Amino acid sequence: MSYASLDRCHFAHVLTLQRPEAMNAMSLDLITDVIGHLDTVEADATARCLIVTGAGRRAFCAGADLKERRGMSEDQARAAIARIGEMIGRVASLPVPVIAAVGGVALGGGLELALACDLRVVSEEAVLGLTETRLAIIPGAGGTQRLARLIGPARAKDLIFTGRKITAAEGLSMGLVDRLTSADRLMPTALELADEIGAGGPVALRAAKRAVDCGLDATLEVGLAIERQAYETVFGTEDRLEGLRAFAEKRSPRYTGH
Repeated sequence: MSYASLDRCHFAHVLTLQRPEAMNAMSLDLITDVIGHLDTVEADATARCLIVTGAGRRAFCAGADLKERRGMSEDQARAAIARIGEMIGRVASLPVPVIAAVGGVALGGGLELALACDLRVVSEEAVLGLTETRLAIIPGAGGTQRLARLIGPARAKDLIFTGRKITAAEGLSMGLVDRLTSADRLMPTALELADEIGAGGPVALRAAKRAVDCGLDATLEVGLAIERQAYETVFGTEDRLEGLRAFAEKRSPRYTGH
């Protein structure tokens, strides 16, 4: 049985968590399947974008599978937490842009997964939260760090300390949500965004993501050096020349990733 699926739709790979009966909670089997699919995307030189979503309308991901966790020893629980962190870290470090298509609930590790993506398209009915302190733990897969970097430390502390759940509209107002849409338009909106992104050159997309991510915690001087280095990776490509030709000929470019 597969607990996650990977499909291709035009410019985008679509990775779907497939445990709707458990609100797509992160079991060890689901984590293993997701990591395997991430290996596939990372090895695909033609990949331009990844969309991560959850099956069904009830949940993007409700976080760790606490039913599974209750049957674990302390050592097994530590290993499971590390495995979730590994999976979410792999999403964050993918070389291509990653879009979270969030419908229903995204709580705990589920929101941490969405935070590891570059952009978040969220349905109006979604409910978001890092609720771990309510269980006497803390976000342990990057939530304390990525949320504070995204929306600022005070707002992040508000959400983490209280463990409160927020609406998608509130998430939009604080910069946690990038695009808000109806539930019926969730995947079409995410795919449209993926097509917008995918129209760019594959090498350029990877270089741009690398420049932004590597420069986030650097000084401006170091960040500019990172940007120049990233620019060098695109300067000698055939795609750059194709972009110039397409512009001159008033046609859409045909990028190959070379």
